[in-house]
Amino acid sequence: MTNDKVILVTGGSGLVGKAIEWVINNDKGKFGSKEKENWIFLNSKDGDLRSVEATHAIFQKYKPTHVIHLAALVGGLFKNMKYKLDFLRDNILINDNVLHTAHQYKVEKVVSCLSTCIFPDKTTYPIDETMIHNGPPHESNFGYAHAKRLIDIQNKAYNEQFGDKFTSIIPTNVFGPYDNYDLQDSHVIPGLLHKCYLAKKNGTPFIVSGTGKPLRQFIYSRDLAKLIIWALREYDEIEPIILSVSEKDEVSIKDVADSIVKAVNFEGDYTFDTTKADGQYKKTASNEKLIKYLPDFKFTPFEIAIKESANWFIENYDNARTGNDKP
Repeated sequence: MTNDKVILVTGGSGLVGKAIEWVINNDKGKFGSKEKENWIFLNSKDGDLRSVEATHAIFQKYKPTHVIHLAALVGGLFKNMKYKLDFLRDNILINDNVLHTAHQYKVEKVVSCLSTCIFPDKTTYPIDETMIHNGPPHESNFGYAHAKRLIDIQNKAYNEQFGDKFTSIIPTNVFGPYDNYDLQDSHVIPGLLHKCYLAKKNGTPFIVSGTGKPLRQFIYSRDLAKLIIWALREYDEIEPIILSVSEKDEVSIKDVADSIVKAVNFEGDYTFDTTKADGQYKKTASNEKLIKYLPDFKFTPFEIAIKESANWFIENYDNARTGNDKP
């Protein structure tokens, strides 16, 4: 009889899954690989988690003792607005299959990844873990947001009815290597990084939509990976925990663009198109709960994280997820 842990990571080929794999293989401190931990990183080719049968086949094959659940149907604002039912239904199916199969296979612990978009649209700031269900999420992505909220409800129900140790983490805006750089469907940092790279390559202006004034909390994927590994090993609450830099580390979109210009070494014309909408000015999250647990955790300085991300993108441009935007 073995006491080895088998840790199954769904969505293992995405931004956060790849970051966890990198930390496990490269971190020389407490977040790296441990004896008697076997890590398995799934991708979509391993099976469709919307299918009960495929999910069972995965659990039967690997017999995980622990699960980090990252897999989801995700997309940018346009896709979220256009396909609300798809985002609701597919994610409900994925989450229900993973959690219920984990319950059936007596998995010791599941850590699922939520999103700050689950918080109410009309709220006070900073938002914290107690405010998730205080009102409806933003209309633009209510399908995805409600599906993610349901994980928190299911975690509590599985725990209260069966004693299952199912919990969740809520990251703020994540960026890093292996991001989605599709100009039609990316988040702000990978989108701007791709635009700036193409502007340098083609000798064209780098134009950023909006005024650059909105503020955001960004977390480097490799920092987030360390925190998820910590949560799997040590966080024992069922209630979710926000994983984020502090409010004082918020940066403006202009700060982001400036850092990207520096990282890419772009020397061309760089402007802001103030005719384009800025979106929400800020949506600050509190990391007070995290800091109580890990007061000495060191986040990677923003400019260093941007530089590492830019270097990875440029070195891996031919294989990066860039959609159909390559010239």
